[in-house]
Amino acid sequence: MQQMLRSLSRFACVAMLVLAPLAVGAQEHDAAATEHAAPAASDKPVDFITPHITDSRHLEIPALNSHLAAEIELPAFAPIHIGGLTLDLSPTKHVVFMLLAAVIVSLVLITAGNASKKQHATMGRSKGFAGAIEAMALYLRNEVVLPNVGHHGEGFVPFALTLFFFILVCNLLGMLPWGATATGNISVTAMLAIITAIVVETAGLRANGLGYLNTIFYWNKDLPFVMRVVMFFVMTPVEIVGKISKPFALTIRLFANMTAGHIVLLALIGLIFAFKNWLITPVPVLMATAINMLELFVAFLQAFIFTLLASVFIGQIREAHH
Repeated sequence: MQQMLRSLSRFACVAMLVLAPLAVGAQEHDAAATEHAAPAASDKPVDFITPHITDSRHLEIPALNSHLAAEIELPAFAPIHIGGLTLDLSPTKHVVFMLLAAVIVSLVLITAGNASKKQHATMGRSKGFAGAIEAMALYLRNEVVLPNVGHHGEGFVPFALTLFFFILVCNLLGMLPWGATATGNISVTAMLAIITAIVVETAGLRANGLGYLNTIFYWNKDLPFVMRVVMFFVMTPVEIVGKISKPFALTIRLFANMTAGHIVLLALIGLIFAFKNWLITPVPVLMATAINMLELFVAFLQAFIFTLLASVFIGQIREAHH
């Protein structure tokens, strides 16, 4: 268990360092939109919700002013020109929160792993926070990952757990005041899905060898030759579309769910200013609180679903030869 937790933290750090530069230049127009979203006059209502899901070149921190927030500009680096491609590696708010999530995952799991090791040596079991982390990791390993990835699937456990804990921490950071939901950026969720797709296809290639081609080109040896050729041209495009649709579904599902909660909160809070009647304030506030509790559940649920689907996709392609 301790070795699994330590492996998980190392995988998380590596994954985040790969994801961060790729998500930097995601949607620079979002940064401009966020900056223009701030009201020009102090007597206008302040949008506290949209900055949680939009990327920008600055961070919001608590401040004792009329907007209760101050902005810290992030450093800008000179773009890198590679042929006709311009690569901007300047950090954005979502990159900062992704790196923060990587640090939190590393610290929490390394601490939990060391505490669990000491507790097992003295008491024979884990307890407290270390026990909770161990129980969560063991549940995902024994009930989600191994049953779905198939035989000899231990090697995929660190990757699956890294996905879960990283996505979970990113989701939870977006619920904090002055925080940001990196998983509300479609570039981030797309990169997570692409990395998952690479792992899935690599697992299929290693498990099936040349039989991996059968997951791309449909060739049913049980059919007569003529029908075999016909089905080859009919089903091969379907197989290819299926490979593309899996990472696409992972991308949109996580992005849409983490964005929707903040939009609903913004709509409910906006009712106060729309009706301009403070007597109705308790109603949208209570509704927003209920939605926030639901979003807390969704933060865990979406991390779980992403991990579950990744495990299912790995298991499907590994058993394709059967």
